[in-house]
Amino acid sequence: MPSLRAVRSFVAAAKYQNFTRAAEALCVTQAAISRQIRELEASLGIELFKRSGRAVVLTEAGAIFYDAAYLSFVNIAQAAERVQGLGSSKKMLTICCTPAFSALWLSRRLPAFFTANPDVDLNVVTTENFLQMEPGVSPDIFINKVADPREGYHSIPLFHDLIYPICTPEYLRQHPEVASLEGLRDSVLLNLSPYGRSQVAEHLDWNVWFSFFKIGANARVDDSYHLFNANDYNMLIQMVLNNQGVTLGWHHLVAPLLADGRLVAPVTPVVELKEKLHYLTYADNKTNNEAFCLFRNWMLACVEEELTAVPPAE
Repeated sequence: MPSLRAVRSFVAAAKYQNFTRAAEALCVTQAAISRQIRELEASLGIELFKRSGRAVVLTEAGAIFYDAAYLSFVNIAQAAERVQGLGSSKKMLTICCTPAFSALWLSRRLPAFFTANPDVDLNVVTTENFLQMEPGVSPDIFINKVADPREGYHSIPLFHDLIYPICTPEYLRQHPEVASLEGLRDSVLLNLSPYGRSQVAEHLDWNVWFSFFKIGANARVDDSYHLFNANDYNMLIQMVLNNQGVTLGWHHLVAPLLADGRLVAPVTPVVELKEKLHYLTYADNKTNNEAFCLFRNWMLACVEEELTAVPPAE
């Protein structure tokens, strides 16, 4: 067996493709990483990296060894977590969702969940692509827009999409023209681009949203404000809160910001996509798990409360 310390150094170097960054991650010197890699290569009798200046690239042998080594460390970490949990009264759930759902929906509601369920701990993993999880990561729960994304899981429908423009009251006061669809079209629009986002969910941008109301977003007047694109929805929301323009709001994410007056809907039209459902997807082996049942019941109660709230009128 190779030295586990050397394998750990190798995994870090392969992950960052840089010995210096690997050393920083492991709180050791770059020389120590280099020495461990040399010893590992000598032990295996084959080169694991091709070196090019400061950067390193895995060889074919290195790629094979990395896949096995990384997965082994993940399995060890998960086993250690389970073993530690045997002596604890805490129950653990791993939840996978998008960064936007985590930041805008889940985070503001979790204090209430933890208050009601002090013996349940949550581990949240965020991703935009639910079909390509890292090896060894098997969430108990997915919150996503595709039913049963993999074998061994079942889904509970949560809600469908309501999408409408949002801005701050201050921005609306300074730019009253955004209270009409034509004026909105010619204002500063903050657009969610599809780059790098999950392919299992449809994408809706300003062009598509305006098309529901027979307005061409490409017909913006020559002196109109700029159209800003980003694939980070959290960034767009922060820009809106900083009075930098108007973006599209997904009701389930932005409703609390409207309820407390931080955001407003400058126009009344809403795009309602009843067939585009969000799901709570759970592993079969959690069906009767106490922690899962507590979380499921809590989340469904939150969703039911939201659905009774009145969205912007069409």
